[in-house]
Amino acid sequence: MSTDTPKGPASYFPSIEKKHGQPISYWTELIRSSPLAKHMELVAWLKAEHGLGHGHANALVKHTLDEGAK
Repeated sequence: MSTDTPKGPASYFPSIEKKHGQPISYWTELIRSSPLAKHMELVAWLKAEHGLGHGHANALVKHTLDEGAK
């Protein structure tokens, strides 16, 4: 039985978009344009500078880095 429910980092995307009012593409471009490269540096930056919670920031960074964007 298959479902269309997103797994992993993507499972956070609907709530990130709803809570922060920006599409995921906005966040991935922001992460790509950051001078930071390490996962936890990017997570801390999103939390401090953009007000994301840890889970949301972590999901966005993981998704972006897994895409090979950095």
